Amino acid sequence: MSAEEKFLLKNYLFNKEKVAKISSEILAVWPEFESSKFKKKVVTKFPKLELMERVYWIRDCLREFLPDDYQEAVKILLESLPPPCDPTLSDDDFGDFIYAPYGYFVAEYGCQKKDLTFSLIALRQLTTRFSMEGPIRFFINEFPRETIDALKKWSRDSHYHIRRLASEGTRPSLPWAKKIDVNYEDMVEILNILHSDKTRFVTRSVANHINDISKIDPKLVIKILKVWRKLRIQNEKELDFIIKHSLRTLVKDGHEGALGLLGYSTKDIKVKNFKINTPKVKVGSSLEFSFDVISTGKEKQDLMIDYILYFKKANGDLSPKTHKIAKKIINPKETVTINKKHPLRKMTTRKLYVGLHKLELQINGHKFGIKEFTLIK
Repeated sequence: MSAEEKFLLKNYLFNKEKVAKISSEILAVWPEFESSKFKKKVVTKFPKLELMERVYWIRDCLREFLPDDYQEAVKILLESLPPPCDPTLSDDDFGDFIYAPYGYFVAEYGCQKKDLTFSLIALRQLTTRFSMEGPIRFFINEFPRETIDALKKWSRDSHYHIRRLASEGTRPSLPWAKKIDVNYEDMVEILNILHSDKTRFVTRSVANHINDISKIDPKLVIKILKVWRKLRIQNEKELDFIIKHSLRTLVKDGHEGALGLLGYSTKDIKVKNFKINTPKVKVGSSLEFSFDVISTGKEKQDLMIDYILYFKKANGDLSPKTHKIAKKIINPKETVTINKKHPLRKMTTRKLYVGLHKLELQINGHKFGIKEFTLIK
């Protein structure tokens, strides 16, 4: 495939045809729009711009070609919009990215006190064509009380794109978006409402939001999910999805509380014969270790078996990295023997330093012993 034929998301989402589409829509409701000049100016600069730069460039061109009065300009944009995304669907209807510049137009030129009510209403309309999760964050920072109050109200809206905005727009770590200066705990009220939503588009956003919080406050996340499980106001299968998706980062890190919530217990588990079989490991070869997992209980148990490598850093400190071995089911009184090799090759993502390293076993988030080994040249 040639460089010209290579798929680029920015060219798929923002291209001559897409610009012609919004240009004709605007012209249809506002005959004074200089459609040809607008299209030419926008598209001419595209080759030099990345994806989000194209969003901002279209926004700036709209400012030039629409009326100077902000509210009049936005009214034209709103009138030009196609019908909203189908409200009867439950997922995978993301709308059209070409309308993203409209939201950033509102954020850039209408995030001020005198236009606040008008602008929030505009974003509510726009988000049913393409999510306004990025633009709404400008208003959260500038007018937190008014905007959060609006989002709480929208969390009960009849259109699932509007409900989703209440969760997605308030995420602590939203990709490609402005940081927000609000307390993540204050957003839990919105999540409590939306966790029982009947659309996966919304519940996935809720789970992503909770996953963001888990990186800041794991205890709060476990508490929230336990409450939701106790309430039983969400379909059991969907709640299981929300919990698993919400805990994915904590599970990856081997968080004991998260694994416990998913049913991974260590009550009847023991580890014996934990051995490092290569106490000295040359760079380029493998660390080899083994151990036995023993069930002392009377029921089957789910096991998530991990190990943590503590890599030596340049300053001599040790840096932990969790690795997965397996998910297993162990029968009552069964013994499972694990033999593992971990390559210690030179990597582009981590520089290896000779000297003392450590290896720790972790099952269902619980630590089961730590041993040392030496990396040599």
